[in-house]
Amino acid sequence: MARKYFGTDGIRGKVGEPPITADFLLKLGWAAGKVFANDNHDFVLVGKDTRISGYMFESALEAGLTAAGVDTRLLGPMPTPAIAYLTRTLRAKAGIVISASHNPYYDNGIKFFSVHGTKLSDDIEQQIEGYLDLPMTTVDSARLGKAKRLSDAPGRYIEFCKASVPTRLDFGSMKIVVDCANGATYHVAPPVFSEVGADVIAMAVEPNGLNINRDCGATNPANLAAAVLAHQADVGVALDGDGDRLIMVDHKGEIVDGDEIIFILAKAKLAAGQMRGPVVGTLMSNLGMEHGLRQLGIPLLRAKVGDRYVLEMLQEHEGILGGEGSGHIICLDKTTTGDGIIAALLVLAEMQMTGKSLHELKSGMKKYPQVLINVKMAEKMTLEHNQPIKAAVESAEQALGDAGRVLLRASGTEPLIRVMVEGRNLEQVACIAKHLSNAVRQEIAS
Repeated sequence: MARKYFGTDGIRGKVGEPPITADFLLKLGWAAGKVFANDNHDFVLVGKDTRISGYMFESALEAGLTAAGVDTRLLGPMPTPAIAYLTRTLRAKAGIVISASHNPYYDNGIKFFSVHGTKLSDDIEQQIEGYLDLPMTTVDSARLGKAKRLSDAPGRYIEFCKASVPTRLDFGSMKIVVDCANGATYHVAPPVFSEVGADVIAMAVEPNGLNINRDCGATNPANLAAAVLAHQADVGVALDGDGDRLIMVDHKGEIVDGDEIIFILAKAKLAAGQMRGPVVGTLMSNLGMEHGLRQLGIPLLRAKVGDRYVLEMLQEHEGILGGEGSGHIICLDKTTTGDGIIAALLVLAEMQMTGKSLHELKSGMKKYPQVLINVKMAEKMTLEHNQPIKAAVESAEQALGDAGRVLLRASGTEPLIRVMVEGRNLEQVACIAKHLSNAVRQEIAS
């Protein structure tokens, strides 16, 4: 059955526009409470990032959960992976995250975690949606839920992150610039890195509700790159607004993306005898990562774009490492969801154990030039049965051979056909991408 509100990663949109409104979040809290409620007065965790609308939606969810007879533990600003961890270790019935991740402050969203710290199943999401279509009711006053703040949540998560790397490692010689995107990691990421011994220079740690992800963080690492050079730091760490993405910067100011980080971690796990199963990327993962992993004897599987699909494929194939070029890095041997801080710690640990710089570690993989062209369309178009486009793609693939790749896909959120071409030669890649996008435009116009 198709879901009305839940997308691939919860419910997200612009604040004030349905469904991201206070009245809907009140009803959503109640609906979730009806699904998770029982006679034991179990509790649900509610955390958020730093965007200003979080105050409003936190209160709305709390009221809805209370009306359904469910207790609430309010975490305040906490990274998404921290809420997944705390949901699991505190045995909460569920965890609710108020965040729009890497989006601007005027967007917001809701994500849920199960008692195991994983995304909810489709069945549970459909149960919640079923209650959203019913009139809201309130339990008897004696059965109303209660809410309280969980003040030690940051400390619990900080200790969990630190425990992901061996205590014998001494990071005292490292100077690190940490960009917290004025988001949910602003009060936990700097302590994590400083408490393992590193010299930490923190930036974008003054959230005001409006500056989350603005000219900072994993989606805008240029200022971090400049800061790494200015401070002559060993490495830069850029997180996004809710802490589940990681982009790094080496000592030369060069950006190291999610694909390169995944390659570094795969090689490290292989050398330590800890690698299990394939690496899982997405349709957009760079071909250079696939070729680099192949040289190590590690297969790469490609899931649909979205960390939910990466996680599903990892579980299906019993893998432990996957993610996206955007910086979602999933290390299932450490935690249950993408975690930017833990992924960064694992990279720093590899730097310490090998004595190599981040620049040297990433050199084992050569990223191929990638050109992406978006072609607008007025209405949905079926690509797989269009013979002229199929012929154009086959011609492009023949020209590229094993040294390149072509991907055409319809956007899931916009009326666009995304034309992506990658290969060793940028000039050839750009030429083929232009030719393919023109072929798509001709078919749209015909």
